[in-house]
Amino acid sequence: MSTFQRARRRLRAHPFALDAALAAGVLTCMLAGSLVDPHGPDGVTWTLRAPDLLSLVLMVFAGAALPFRRRAPRAVLGFTGGASLVESVTGDPRAPVAMCVVVALYTVASTTDRPTTWRAGLLTMSVLTGAAMIAGPLPWYAQENLGIFAWTGIGATAGDAVRSRRAFVRAIRERAERAERTREEEARRRVAEERLRIARDLHDVVAHHIALVNVQAGVAAHVMDKRPDQAKEALAHVREASRSALGELRATVGLLRQSGDPEAPTEPAPGLDRLDELAGTFRSAGLRVLVAREDQRPDHAPALPAAVDLAAYRVVQEALTNVQKHAGTEAKAEVSIVRVGPHLEVTVLDDGTGAVHPDASASVSATSAPNGDGGGHGLLGMRERVTALRGTLTTGPRYGGGFRVHAILPVETRTSAARGGS
Repeated sequence: MSTFQRARRRLRAHPFALDAALAAGVLTCMLAGSLVDPHGPDGVTWTLRAPDLLSLVLMVFAGAALPFRRRAPRAVLGFTGGASLVESVTGDPRAPVAMCVVVALYTVASTTDRPTTWRAGLLTMSVLTGAAMIAGPLPWYAQENLGIFAWTGIGATAGDAVRSRRAFVRAIRERAERAERTREEEARRRVAEERLRIARDLHDVVAHHIALVNVQAGVAAHVMDKRPDQAKEALAHVREASRSALGELRATVGLLRQSGDPEAPTEPAPGLDRLDELAGTFRSAGLRVLVAREDQRPDHAPALPAAVDLAAYRVVQEALTNVQKHAGTEAKAEVSIVRVGPHLEVTVLDDGTGAVHPDASASVSATSAPNGDGGGHGLLGMRERVTALRGTLTTGPRYGGGFRVHAILPVETRTSAARGGS
């Protein structure tokens, strides 16, 4: 940024200081003009003269009013116009004080509407010029009288032009912002419509084929003992319906994928049964990992839902990944899986002394901050995954060093609870 731009921004931030500097400049010009007599003796022009005391007082008062031109433009115009009127009738020369009127009239024209500019401009020009021509000490056709008319007209015209330009620029900016908002709203509307359409397609696919599978499975179970051939035929229909459903689901969900996204996995989703394999991969990478499990379900207790199983696996995977990235080369991780009543508790501790985890300052519960305010995307993903299952996730540094990730997952999800109630 250049020096001129910095000065311009500073002046815009302090408009009163800018107006005070303008008033000082105008007052200096008026004082300099009062010392020059355009009608010298013996035909000599532009000679020095002693300024009139009344003119000096009027110039000082009119110049002192200019710093307030933005706050009260019409009042400043009236005050400077009155001073110029008195000076035009009594003083000689009368042009210097009219400079304040030109500045005040410019301010009124640039901050109000066009009708107000016309009224104020015509009134100011008529009163000052008429008073100077009728009651002034100079002849009515003197160039000073015509100068007052011309300069006040220039001030009003310049102010009106500036106001029109500001309005034009503001209209263009508002139109651009409105167009941008319209594009964003249209994009969001189209995304919502597309999501609704895909949701309807998924519902139709799942509802149709699952209903067909349910009917054929019921037929197979009913005739399994007496008519095995018919049961095999029903099971073949089940297999065909499930294959068709998978194909249509894959095609529908494929609409949501981007061109660079990886292909959908064909292997089963991982769970806690692969926890030892997961720990082994980190051990082979040099991380010391201890695993302790007490998640054996008691008799007649429900099995671990697939969503909970996957979420617990992902929590451990992301926590160990963070340990490997941020805890240092000598860190040791401890993984604990404990089943306590209707909940599964997953805890990952480390004693690392390396860099702080990306979300270390945001030790929050997922139930109170489901969106996560931390900086790490991994911990944010964990919170979203745990919150979706109505669980809680707490992350934060440990006393004495290290980091702790603790997740509590309900063993009985909404789906399994509804199934158990029915």
